[in-house]
Amino acid sequence: MRKTPLALFALLAAVATSCSSGGDKSPTTTTAAAPTSAVKSATPVTGAGGDCRSAYLARFTTRQKLAQLLTVGVTGAADATRVVRDQGVGGIFVGGWTDRALLAEKQIVQVKAAAKAPLMVTIDEEGGRVSRVKDLIGAAPSARVTAQTMSPDEFYRATLTRGRALKDLGVTVDFAPDVDVSGEPDDAVIGDRSFSDDPDVVTRYAEAYIRAMREVGVGTVMKHFPGHGSGSGDSHRGAVRTPPLEQLQQSDLVPFRNLIDSGAAVMVGHLDVPGLTAPDVPASISPEVMRLVREGSGYGAQPLQGPIFTDDLGGMAAITARMSIEDAVEAALEAGADSALWITTDAVPSVLDRLERAVASGKLPMSRVDDSVIRLARFKDVPLGC
Repeated sequence: MRKTPLALFALLAAVATSCSSGGDKSPTTTTAAAPTSAVKSATPVTGAGGDCRSAYLARFTTRQKLAQLLTVGVTGAADATRVVRDQGVGGIFVGGWTDRALLAEKQIVQVKAAAKAPLMVTIDEEGGRVSRVKDLIGAAPSARVTAQTMSPDEFYRATLTRGRALKDLGVTVDFAPDVDVSGEPDDAVIGDRSFSDDPDVVTRYAEAYIRAMREVGVGTVMKHFPGHGSGSGDSHRGAVRTPPLEQLQQSDLVPFRNLIDSGAAVMVGHLDVPGLTAPDVPASISPEVMRLVREGSGYGAQPLQGPIFTDDLGGMAAITARMSIEDAVEAALEAGADSALWITTDAVPSVLDRLERAVASGKLPMSRVDDSVIRLARFKDVPLGC
């Protein structure tokens, strides 16, 4: 029989969500942006409604469109305001290193005011050991403890309160839930960040989380596609190899398959996947992986209508040992990602210079850029009128 101590329920009711790592990543420099409400509907970006789509896209230059596809970590309000006002990035990421006043003292309001278009304020708040604002909204148990002590319905109700607390701080997107399937020890890179080693259990709890967050207006992002739970190590420290794609089909990909039309976005991990990725090309910059997520047919899922995020491209050795941030962002967007994530702001101008050259050369088609801008706008609930 499940036990739900009042203390545990209170903790869960007060928490937040997460993104890529089990600990804080410390950046060196920064500048950032802010968001709007959250994921509502995942409508296709092409087809009917071309007039309203064109009207929105006409608001941006090519460089401004490219900036909408960047989500960067910030140190505080000044850094965030600068990168939003001067570079026009589409989202900021609030990490453990970010000045608490940005959210606690509502400084995020001035960041949003500097934005040309509604911007995302994202965070990595899963509960357990991955928690960026537990000092502001309280601690919460890990996913594994949650699944052991609460029913999905109890978790849903607790997440409603937790989501409202995040929204009150100004957060619009939480890089959670972690839908990795793992039976590893609690302190492994995924470990207790996973609800269970049973993909059906993971599905039930992740669905409750996504539904509650969507109800209160906070966007969610499932991670780490196509599944980090059985990976060979920690992508913060180096390359990680998963079991072959055929094996992932039976377990790791099941929650993504079940929840792909839930309204949540998807975060792709830095994972080498036998039978899917090319040698030395991790999933986060792999065209084959992005096509698998977007089309769904390769693993029996519906197509994903919402955006694809990368895991952190600037602070994880699975990427940084292989390429520069400029190379990584270009590769990710050319592969099919909609938003490239990294944890500092200093490289934003050089990244945009690189992306402008990629568009000019045809390596990054403008049609793909436009599609990504529209997907992200809809994820942020921008009123496009179509």
